[in-house]
Amino acid sequence: MTEDLRVREFWRALGLPGIVDVHTHFMPANVMEKVWRYFDAVGPLTGRAWPIRYRHEEDVRVEQLRAFGVRRFTSMIYPHKPEMAAWLNQWAADFAHHTPDCLRTATFYPEESAAAYVSEAIESGTRVFKSHIQVGDYSPGDPLLDPVWGALQDAGVPVVIHCGSGPAPGKYTGPEPIGELLARYPRLRLIIAHMGLPEYREFLELAGRYSGVYLDTTMAFTDYTEEATPFPRDAVHRLSDLQERILFGSDYPNIPYPYLDALEGLTRFDLGEDWLRSVCHDNAAALFALD
Repeated sequence: MTEDLRVREFWRALGLPGIVDVHTHFMPANVMEKVWRYFDAVGPLTGRAWPIRYRHEEDVRVEQLRAFGVRRFTSMIYPHKPEMAAWLNQWAADFAHHTPDCLRTATFYPEESAAAYVSEAIESGTRVFKSHIQVGDYSPGDPLLDPVWGALQDAGVPVVIHCGSGPAPGKYTGPEPIGELLARYPRLRLIIAHMGLPEYREFLELAGRYSGVYLDTTMAFTDYTEEATPFPRDAVHRLSDLQERILFGSDYPNIPYPYLDALEGLTRFDLGEDWLRSVCHDNAAALFALD
């Protein structure tokens, strides 16, 4: 059986109309090439090879998600320097316009212009933002981001935020800066990427304290990740407690294993079909008000 059919068999067995994947990457070709070169070289940093599984042209990657039965996906973009975010946002807006099953995505960076371009992105229909604390090497508490967080909180637009210290810690990664951010903006809708690995427990605690905090499953629970940063078994019950705020994410195409592994990893702890339906589709469908 082909991978496409095996993925479809997974969600059809749950009685779902498809999958919603909140963590997929589409970005300008030259930026994607740089990202791929980073992963090609990440082996020495982590001690593990990271071959890009779906290193294809953009149109092929889009059609592959559709063949898997992914109803909605994102174009996670992120800047690593000033004067880059607005350009990425324009690219992503155009991509979403021509790719209607992509939730329009935007990003930001701590700079004077951030307040203006984030407000513009919200007003023009952005559905989700991406913040990459590790790659951007910035503090979420940077004063230049105060109007950004305020606008996002008021608009209720979710932010997928890579703030855990995996695969390698950064100056501003970890739960403490996010806890401080949420203390100031308690109604923010933050989607903690990668379940916050390796600080799983701490980010689950934040989700327990703040009703707008979600976690995406990107790379978590897979054999690849469990080998290096296993999910703590004494925290599995928290996955059930927070069932309505866990969202499926894959990191497609930048994963070193088949897409199906990300789905099968969700069954590792036998949390039941209702939990799987919530995570693979229903929670994101509710969050983004999908038809």
